[in-house]
Amino acid sequence: MNSSYYRGLLDRKSKEHAAAEKKAGDFQTKAAGKQTAAAKARAAAGRSKNASTVKNKQREADRYDTQANTASREAAKWNTKAAALAKEVGETRAKLAKAEKSEREATERTRQREQLTADRRAAAEQKDLQRRLSTAEQQVGTVLRELRAPKPEKLRVLMLGASSEGDLRVGREQSRIRSAVERALHRDSVELDVRPAATAADLLDGITRFRPHVVHFSGHSDEGLIVFEEDVDQPHEGAVVTARAFARAVAATDETPLLVLLNSCRSASQIDQLIGTVDFAIGMSDEIGDADAIFYAAQFYAAVANGQSIGSAHASGQAAVELAGLPDHDLPTLAHSPDVDPRSTFLVTPPQ
Repeated sequence: MNSSYYRGLLDRKSKEHAAAEKKAGDFQTKAAGKQTAAAKARAAAGRSKNASTVKNKQREADRYDTQANTASREAAKWNTKAAALAKEVGETRAKLAKAEKSEREATERTRQREQLTADRRAAAEQKDLQRRLSTAEQQVGTVLRELRAPKPEKLRVLMLGASSEGDLRVGREQSRIRSAVERALHRDSVELDVRPAATAADLLDGITRFRPHVVHFSGHSDEGLIVFEEDVDQPHEGAVVTARAFARAVAATDETPLLVLLNSCRSASQIDQLIGTVDFAIGMSDEIGDADAIFYAAQFYAAVANGQSIGSAHASGQAAVELAGLPDHDLPTLAHSPDVDPRSTFLVTPPQ
C-alpha cells in the first residue's frame, strides 16, 4: 500500500479513537453523576422520619445505582475500544512512516538514475563536441572512418547467459531473442551460438572458434565485475571475472567483434573501456529488471535482423521497454568509437 492509503487510514482511525475516548468520558461522567444522585437520595432517606418518604428515597437511590452501574459498564466498553483503536493508530502510523520512507527512497533512486543518465548524456555530448572541433581543425570535410567491409557471411552472435543461483531468466531471454530473429526479414543472415550456462571458458572458446561479430552477455554484473558460471551442476555463487579480464578476452582474437552488449546490472560503467577493442558497446546504467532486459534485447536483435542500423536498433529496444509500460527504458546505454556513426552502421544487409 502507498502512503496516501495509510495517511487516510490513520486519519480515520485517529477520529474513531478520539470518538471512543469521548464516549468513554461521557459515560464516566454520567456514572459519577448517578452515583452522586444515589448518595443524595440515601442521605435524604436517613434524615426523613416518614416511612413512606424513606422507602421512596431508597427506591430512588437503587435506581440511580443501577443507572450508574450501566453507565460504568458502557464507559469500560468504550475504554476497551479506545485502547484497541490506539493500538491500531500506532500500527498505522508505523506503516505510514515505512511507506513514506520507501517512497522517498524510490524517488531518490529515480533521481539518481535520471542524474546518471543526464551526466552520461552530457559527457557524451561534450566528448562528441570535442571530437568534432578537433576534426574541424585538422581537415574540413573529414568523413567518418569506414568499418571493415562486410564479408559475404552471416552475422554471428555469441549469446552468453549466466545465472549460477537460478535467479535470472536468461533462458527466457535467449528464447525471446531467437524467436525475434526467426521472425525477422533477414533471419537467414543471422547465426546464433547460444550458451545458457556460460563459463569463462565458453567466452574464450566462443571468441576464438565462433569468431562472433556480436558478443551478448546476460547475467549479473556491477561497475567492475561480471559473474559467469562454474562447470558444476548444482546452484552456486558463480565465477567472478573483472571487467578488465573480460575486455582482454574479447580482444584475444585476430578479428575482434564489432559490438559487445552487456545486458546486466550497472554494466554501463564497463563499456567505455571496451571501446577501442570494439567499435560499439551497450550496457545498463543501473539495476535493470528481468522483464525490461528481455524486452530490450529481443527488440534490439529483431531490429538488427530487419536491416536496421545499430543506433536505430538501440532506440527500438528502448522504445519496446517503454511501450510495455516498464520503468527502465532509459537504462540501456550505447557507446561507440568517436569516428564511427551508429546510425549508419548496419550489422545485417539485405542479400543481393
